[in-house]
Amino acid sequence: MMAWATGFIVALGLIVAIGAQNAWVLSQSMRGQHRAVIASVCILCDSVLIILGVYSVHHLREWMPPLVPVLTWAGVVLLLWLAFRAAQRALKGSSGLQGNQSVQRQSAWQIGLTALAITLLNPHVYLDTVVLIGSVGSAQQHKLAFVIGACMASLVWFSLLTGLAPRLAAYLRSPKHWRIFDSGMAALLCLVAISLIPG
Repeated sequence: MMAWATGFIVALGLIVAIGAQNAWVLSQSMRGQHRAVIASVCILCDSVLIILGVYSVHHLREWMPPLVPVLTWAGVVLLLWLAFRAAQRALKGSSGLQGNQSVQRQSAWQIGLTALAITLLNPHVYLDTVVLIGSVGSAQQHKLAFVIGACMASLVWFSLLTGLAPRLAAYLRSPKHWRIFDSGMAALLCLVAISLIPG
């Protein structure tokens, strides 16, 4: 039970931190863009990376360094593209809940692939799940209990984030509020992208 609680608390503390992934998940979920698909992709990615980290952290540390620069620049490009799209919506006032004619619906495949990209092209996800959670988990006597706890933290967080998004969206009914939200989203994504650029 102690190993389970440790996994849950450590993973939740790292996953909940505001970042590009959570911001995008919240933004798309408030627009009703296949919330179950978004949550499933994020939970599955976290779970796979946590399992790899806990059971293979020492091997992964050997081949991860060469991949980090590639993932970093791919992540920067993706985040800047998403920021540009959010800024476009803010300028045009064409955001999600202002009438069905203004909602640009994406297919479940498109949303799923974008969720996959924004998760796996973020080098921080590997630092959090593979290195940090993996290091703590690999030192546990009951690794399986730790892994279950950590994966449950991801399940709880993304289920809540996507599930409660429509209630938050109720406060963003007006075009003005959506434009403010999209402006903030564009700024946040740009800041995260800039922070990823190697110094």
